[in-house]
Amino acid sequence: MPSARLTGAVGVLASAALLFPLLSAAPPAGADVPDAGSLQGQFARAAARHGVPESVLLAVSYLQSRWDGHGGAPSVTGGYGPMHLTDAVTALAGAAPHHSEGEEDPRGDSSRAVRSGAEAAVPTAEELPPRLRTLERASALSGIPAEELRTGTAANIEGGAALLAAAQREAGLPASADPADWYGAVARYSGADDSATATTYANDVFDVIRSGESRTTDSGQRVTLPAAPAVAPETEQVAALGLRRPAAGPVECPSTVACEWIPAPYEEFGDGDYGNHDKADRPTSQSIDYIVIHDTEAVWDVTLKLVQDPTYVSWQYSLRSSDGHIAQHLPVKDVGWHAGNWFVNAKSVGLEHEGFLTSPDSWYTEAMYRTSARLVRYLAARYDIPLDRQHVLGHDNVPGTVTSTIRGMHTDPGPYWDWAHYFRLLGRPITPSAGPDAGVVTIRPEYSAHQPVYTGCAVAGEACAPHGSGAVRLHTGPSADAPLVKDIGLRPGGQDSTTGVNDTGARASTGQSYAVAERRGDWTAVWYLGQKAWFRNPGKEPTAVNARGLVLTPREGLASVPVYGRAYPEASAYPAGVPVQAVSPLPYKLLAGQRYVVGDRTPGEYYFAPVFDSSGHTVVRGQEEYYQIQFGHRVAFVKAADVRVSRA
Repeated sequence: MPSARLTGAVGVLASAALLFPLLSAAPPAGADVPDAGSLQGQFARAAARHGVPESVLLAVSYLQSRWDGHGGAPSVTGGYGPMHLTDAVTALAGAAPHHSEGEEDPRGDSSRAVRSGAEAAVPTAEELPPRLRTLERASALSGIPAEELRTGTAANIEGGAALLAAAQREAGLPASADPADWYGAVARYSGADDSATATTYANDVFDVIRSGESRTTDSGQRVTLPAAPAVAPETEQVAALGLRRPAAGPVECPSTVACEWIPAPYEEFGDGDYGNHDKADRPTSQSIDYIVIHDTEAVWDVTLKLVQDPTYVSWQYSLRSSDGHIAQHLPVKDVGWHAGNWFVNAKSVGLEHEGFLTSPDSWYTEAMYRTSARLVRYLAARYDIPLDRQHVLGHDNVPGTVTSTIRGMHTDPGPYWDWAHYFRLLGRPITPSAGPDAGVVTIRPEYSAHQPVYTGCAVAGEACAPHGSGAVRLHTGPSADAPLVKDIGLRPGGQDSTTGVNDTGARASTGQSYAVAERRGDWTAVWYLGQKAWFRNPGKEPTAVNARGLVLTPREGLASVPVYGRAYPEASAYPAGVPVQAVSPLPYKLLAGQRYVVGDRTPGEYYFAPVFDSSGHTVVRGQEEYYQIQFGHRVAFVKAADVRVSRA
């Protein structure tokens, strides 16, 4: 077989000869011709040069990056520019898998020994799959140097067009002007190695072509793809690509995504230890109340190796960045070890998204956002989980179980996850639901324009690359010069919070709702971790929307009430043979006069599952009830008997 570089060089010469008439032809009379230097013009020029229909090139780019260039910085898996040309070597430098790093016990059950993550070898550049090395091939096909493909928008678009044109040639198909003839090439561009994922990806691209899109990119340019509802692609082209069929199994996924079964092992391996999850019977035994969003901090192949290791930990689903492919590892009825809090684990589904929280200018593909949103919508409908930020949590919103675990809790998916876009895809856009004097606000900055400075992405203490963020920073007063609020759980010594990308001590994220404490000019104060916390919220460029909701405060006669990281039953609820779990308050206090937004009301529950033999597993459910509240960046719990609830 000839090398990719030689094949590409031959293909470029051949396509150049074929396309000469296209390049020399004048546009139709009366047609709008985009400015050659504009982003729209760059797409038009690259499409013409390589014989790719412009709508196909635009739609593929939209599904990868929504036409954003990200200043030449890579995505979470090393993809560059609007076409997401991948060169993942740099993304792997110093990477440690998500659950292998830090002090967090992913199982989060203090009645059992700490479960630490296993180590896994990071693949070398030579071991990376082709889908993570498309920039190299685009360079060979186009003749454009790799560095230019990384940093130059026009070059990047041309590299992507060259890849699409090559896929069409390799399928033995002509460079047709009809978008419908490019279904197979689009499926190949996904990089998927299975037919279901390639088909899902191509379907999404053609959905974009049919519906059209228009948006202003991160470079401030307006790009438009006119709707073409009559396009009917040649879907049978996928069969000729020679892709594998995904692994069959008891997957629980919507029909609109590509999902395969790659099971996590339930194995006993001596001295009473076992892995890497617990058998259960949810939702019959316990309700499923939460969906927890993670990122993997590892590439796809490493992620799959780890979740199949019985000595490691587990979650229900993994999602691949390049094409949105989904692998399911556990039946939803079983309990994964993923969130660092046993109460949350026992009542949640864990979704791991391929990516790196602190990858400079970190960004996730539209393909992954879309399939993730479809999966979450499916799970929410099936298990009656509300689609809001009290129930769709980031791992960084899950509380430590007791004081000693707070500092070790993980911080993914971090400030670069676009919650506003995600909730639009979920069909629950974050919009105002109350007037200007509302007692509740929901955080929602304009993601791309809102670029607070974070530090520590690449080097400790150094500023991260400028990037959009869905999080606002919280101060002790209505001024950017005021110190950041303190988190005594993270810093018992009382030190100020920092701008570190992993420091959640003074951060509120898109979709989280807080009770208003005060408004002053361009600043709004909310109740947060037992204190008044200010964030800039000017009327012309708001970073929050006014909202309705229920709030709670200490009941009359109580100066303060304790706050908990888990909602466990009272001691009298435990049957013989099940050790009583301590109801240990966190170091914070909810003080009289303060108000916090209410999530669920839930009975105290503890899932007793300490051994491999699941016949003795049982759910302990008490009379004591709790409210979940948005207390800081993380949620928390208070006893219902300690508080009174009212409408804000």
